[in-house]
Amino acid sequence: MISIRQRKGIKTTEVSEDYAAQEENVKLENKLPSGCTSGRLWKILSFTIGGTVALCIGLLTSVYLATLHENDLWFSNIKEVEREISFRTECGLYYSYYKQMLQAPTLMQGFHGLMYDNKTESMRTINLLQRMNIYQEVFLSILYRALPIQKYLEPVYFYIYTLFGLQAIYVTALYITSWLLSGTWLSGLLAAFWYVTNRIDTTRVEFTIPLRENWALPFFAIQIAAITYFLRPNLQPLSERLTLLAIFISTFLFSLTWQFNQFMMLMQALVLFILDSLDMLPAVKVTWLYGIQITGLLLVCVLQFLNSMILGSLLISFNLSVLIARKLQKNLKTGSFLNRLGKLLLHLFVVLCLTLFLNNIVKKILNLKSDEHIFKFLKAKFGFGATSDSTNQQSMSKMGTCTIGLRPEAAYNLIHTILFGFLALSTMRMKYLWTSHMCVFASFGLCSPEIWELLLKLIHLYNPKRICIMRYSVPILILLYLCYKFWPGMMDELSELREFYDPDTVELMNWINSNTPRKAVFAGSMQLLAGVKLCTGRTLTNHPHYEDNSLRERTRAVYQIYAKRSAEEVHALLRSFGTDYVILEDSICYERRHRRGCRLRDLLDVANGHMMDGPGENDPDLKLAGHPRFCEEIKRNLPPYTAYFTRVFQNKTFHVYRLSRSK
Repeated sequence: MISIRQRKGIKTTEVSEDYAAQEENVKLENKLPSGCTSGRLWKILSFTIGGTVALCIGLLTSVYLATLHENDLWFSNIKEVEREISFRTECGLYYSYYKQMLQAPTLMQGFHGLMYDNKTESMRTINLLQRMNIYQEVFLSILYRALPIQKYLEPVYFYIYTLFGLQAIYVTALYITSWLLSGTWLSGLLAAFWYVTNRIDTTRVEFTIPLRENWALPFFAIQIAAITYFLRPNLQPLSERLTLLAIFISTFLFSLTWQFNQFMMLMQALVLFILDSLDMLPAVKVTWLYGIQITGLLLVCVLQFLNSMILGSLLISFNLSVLIARKLQKNLKTGSFLNRLGKLLLHLFVVLCLTLFLNNIVKKILNLKSDEHIFKFLKAKFGFGATSDSTNQQSMSKMGTCTIGLRPEAAYNLIHTILFGFLALSTMRMKYLWTSHMCVFASFGLCSPEIWELLLKLIHLYNPKRICIMRYSVPILILLYLCYKFWPGMMDELSELREFYDPDTVELMNWINSNTPRKAVFAGSMQLLAGVKLCTGRTLTNHPHYEDNSLRERTRAVYQIYAKRSAEEVHALLRSFGTDYVILEDSICYERRHRRGCRLRDLLDVANGHMMDGPGENDPDLKLAGHPRFCEEIKRNLPPYTAYFTRVFQNKTFHVYRLSRSK
């Protein structure tokens, strides 16, 4: 809740002659028109200016986002408990482990507390380093304790400034990718401008700072930039090795910092598979990239104590299947068109069957169900499931003609953009990945000599000088328009000053700290309990990190507090998890924001086989519940409820009840 506060203020020997000629044309066209300056001097000057602009635009974006965060919450002037409450839902859970490491007497004790944690899930000891991607919090806490900055910088600022600093790296990586594709840093500048002006669809770091995507996407952008450079032909051996190293490091860091890494890289592997099957990428380089993906993921698996979700990932099964199928079909890219088409279809069939076979075998061995909710979600999203659960010279030449001279790195980024666009359509959270790359690819298209050559030829105005003029003048005009259109709005954003205001949650956290035992166990909504863990350190029954089947079942049981269940049933369920206190939220119990059938209480009713409240149709298999809704009826203080629950705190938003030990 926010209140307004006024104040002023590939290396391969099989490169066709056509392709080599195209590369030479691009090099020539990337130079300014003759008469400006010598080619070599201009390259040095352009590289210096472009690099400086990249760093500056990255830093400015970081400062801009950090300022928005400060202005929105007045973060520097609110209390510590308010700062922590501002880390909503799973953000608070992740930040709590950074805080826990800093509060530990020694680093070894901090590690032990994370590896043998019994406060995140009551009556259960879990290894947080195995279950969650929190190595970034561990690394930051070690860094903060090691550096002599404690007197000058509070832990929370060290944390958030690191995340905003990563945004500078993110924007710089997007800038470089667009520059590599187009051959001009002007394209990178346009990509960065589009990133900032479309901030709502490119990032949400300023209000959900600790989210795993905010850690991971900068490394993913670095990886894409490195792959874009790696796919260029005729790289020097040293450059190729250094680029492979950059790809491996960024892939590893991306995988380490986000639990959904395997799904992003599976899409990336599909891009590589499509282009490799169409003979648009060098097979040797594609093999390197498959290997890096597998190695990086397996290394993360080791660091996460053999996390079964990684071992059972579709990515590892797919990449292994592609490599095996390639060994079985060595002459995939030879023969006539029909011959090659038949081989390709057989190749697809073999890869698909091997992938499904290997993945199912691994999941059966590991009894893995951690990621089943993601596949259920995707099946339901596309209407396949229920929604109630929670090379010869001639062939190379022909291929070049079909793709209008599309270079390997450009082909990679094109298919990458398309596939991730489909992913964004299916899952809103993924739009932040796709929109950012669309900024890169759109700016590349406007600055690409190949695109302008094609367009000018279509309208019979082709001329090399016109290509040069168009690929520079159009982006400049767009940049000027963006400045004219968006600059006033950005200044208004920076001048709009607000303050964090959530007195009910602050009151709740203060009461818990002052009036409940340190070892007390709390039940409630996942989102609220993450804040309870961060602000009070109390033990939880459930939490927002959903990548565990048993936790999902536990959460469903705890959420019966918002269903039509008897006091005795709810009490028995909560006590089975060792619950001492339960927090009820009026915003969930009486929710009106979502339409009927989408509210939490409706979902619980349907799952329990009960008819939903209010006007509207119900499925014929649903029946009237035998009890009223628990969260409503308990407030009447009737004997069946007071025998099991005693109200100990309430305000306008929350009601806290202490559970009786036995009955």
